[in-house]
Parts: sequence; C-alpha cells; structure tokens
Amino acid sequence: MFNSNKNKTLTALAACSAMFYCYMPLAEPERQPTIQIKAFSDLTKHWIDQNPDADDQYLGENDIHGIAENILLYQRDNGGWPENKHLLRKLSHQERMQVINNKSKQDSSLDNRNTYPQIRYLMHAYQRTRHSGYLQAALKGFNYLLVHQYANGGWAHSPPAAKGYRQHITIAGEVMPGVLNLLRDAANRVIPFNELPGEYAEKSKAAWKKGEQLLLDLQIRIDGEPTIWAGQYHKSTLAPVAARSFELPGLISQESVSVVQYLMAEPKPTRQVKIAIVAAARWLDKNKIENLLVEKVAAETQRFKYHTSTYDWQAKKQAGAKPIWARFYDLHTQRPFMANRDGSKVYKLAALDRERRTGYAWYGSWPEKLLQVDYPKWRSQHLLPAGKKKIPPVSNRDAQEDG
Repeated sequence: MFNSNKNKTLTALAACSAMFYCYMPLAEPERQPTIQIKAFSDLTKHWIDQNPDADDQYLGENDIHGIAENILLYQRDNGGWPENKHLLRKLSHQERMQVINNKSKQDSSLDNRNTYPQIRYLMHAYQRTRHSGYLQAALKGFNYLLVHQYANGGWAHSPPAAKGYRQHITIAGEVMPGVLNLLRDAANRVIPFNELPGEYAEKSKAAWKKGEQLLLDLQIRIDGEPTIWAGQYHKSTLAPVAARSFELPGLISQESVSVVQYLMAEPKPTRQVKIAIVAAARWLDKNKIENLLVEKVAAETQRFKYHTSTYDWQAKKQAGAKPIWARFYDLHTQRPFMANRDGSKVYKLAALDRERRTGYAWYGSWPEKLLQVDYPKWRSQHLLPAGKKKIPPVSNRDAQEDG
C-alpha cells in the first residue's frame, strides 16, 4: 500500500518548479493554530485606502504557509519590507513577477508598524512549520534592523533612506517602540524567539539597550519638566523635526502612549524608566481635552489621492463630552494644533482642508485605556508595593507629592 504522507511529499516536490518558494508540508495547514495578524492592520488599512476599488481575493488567517510566502515574496534584498502592502492578498502571476523584479529596491521602511511584525510572524511560522526558509528570512530581517541602527541608538523612518524626513529618528508610526519591543523579546528569548541563534539574541540585547536609553533621553522637557515624546528627531542633533508637510514638529500623543506601554512592560523597571512613565502619564492626564465633541457628519463623497472621503468631521463644544486628546501639541505652549498639506498650522478642525480633515486622525482617545487601566495597575505593582520605596520623584513637586 502506498504511503499517503510520501505521496504528499512527492506531490510537493513536483510542484516546486512552479513556485517561487518551496516548502515541505510537515503539517496539515487547516490543523495549524492561527498566528495573529493584528500587527499587520496598519499596513492593510493604508493599502485599502490607496486601492479602494480593488476586487481582490485574500488568504485565510489560518493559511500560515500562504501568508509566510507572501512575506518572503515582498522582502527586499536588504532584509526589510516596503510599507503598506496587504500581506494576505492573493497576487496574480504578473504581480508576483513585478514584486520579484523590485527585490533590489531600497524602499524598505519601519513606518506604519512595518518590518518588525513580518519578522515576528516568520519566527512563529518557522516554529509551526519547521520551514528553514522562514527562519533565514527572519534573520535577514534582524540583520536589517541591526545594521541600520544609528550609533546614537535610534532608527530612521525608512532605512536606508538618506534624504528628507525618512532619514530621521522616528517615534511616529511606532517605529522606535515597535523595533525595541521586538529586540527586547528576542534578547529575552520570548516565544517565538526561543530558537533564535545565540549571536542574534546577544546582538538584539545590545541594540535594545542602546535604543531604550535613547528613547528615555528623547522625552521632551518643557520648563524642566518631562512631558511626552515628539514624532521625529534629527538623526544627529536629536532636535524635534517635521515629517510630512502636515506633520509639524510637536509633542505626539498617540505614539507616546505606545512608548509608555513599551516601558511599562519592563519586568524590573529602573528608576529612570519609572520616572519617564510617571511623567508621561501625568502629562497625558493633564492635557486631555474636555467638553469637546468631534463627530462625523454627512458629506458628499470625494476622492483624494490617498483616500476616499464619504463623510466629514466637525468639532463642537458639548458639556460632559468624553475626554479626547489632540494628536499634536506645541513644543513650547503645549497647545493642540493641526496642519494642512501646505504646512500651514491651524488650531481648529474647521480650518483644515477637507482632504486633511478626513485623511488623518487629529483627535482620538489613545491614552484612555492607559490612564484608566494599564497605568494604575502598573503603579500599584511598581511604585507602592508593600515594603518598597515610594515613587521616585519626577521633579521637586512630585517629590513633595509622592515621596
């Protein structure tokens, strides 16, 4: 009687010549546990925004091989990935050939939560399938991150870009916190990095430690008080700088929440880490916007270059409205602000062009869960446990208040 597993193996080998990447089916795909793809949601959203009329077919979330093969396909020769690709989308033969022809392009990016999620997924896929190609691609991704860390510890928006805002150290888009979270897990051999070669774990640890120290040093101080973080910093001077024309230098609330969450995940936070967390949480609480309702309103559908607007936004005063936060705050006055594509700085939602008003998240509730749930829990565990010292002072005022 012919062995069915052997038959599957022979079938797979025969099919290899028709595939760009070949793997051996070591387990039934439908029986393999799903690997979370939530980390790809920002990339997916941007792809859909830019391709609203696309009529595509998609891989199932449990198709680990299919998704991993797409990730390998999109990986550039330098080890990184171009941003805003839908990694579950089924590509035509012509599209696959075009992606292959673009392998040598230097358009890799860490923006929009890119590259580090692909590395993590590949490590999970390797553990589920034992396909060595996934491990090798993940290591290639690690090399990309390690090679492109600046000497000061930072990462640019889109290494190896050397011009414009793409060359500067970036917090926005969760570039720094996302990369550091990956490296910390790799250094500590957290699953799926428990099978990472030792040299990569050691290199990840060194890069993580250097990057985290820079992250702490980049916390903006105003009148001597630590606040939150800016969206981007000059790669050499570390001064806050602009990104795109409508992303002016400023304190940025959304990704500062990600920074704080990253820091709170430290099992044994240092005094400096504690101070950074406490200061940022206090600043976010102090600078919430109350009695302002930002809501969608009906509007004629309008197509712009990067998105389609089927509604508009308006802001109005309303007593008791749920607290919200602006995306940007002035580096000196701490006043909320916005900007149009021409770089003009405005202070009211109505002063924005509709394209920017509906194409960017200027207000949100990003710090809400942090302040109501995560930070109080962390504080109870790390600041005032029984028999331990009280909260380290952030300033003289805090020393009097807590210490």
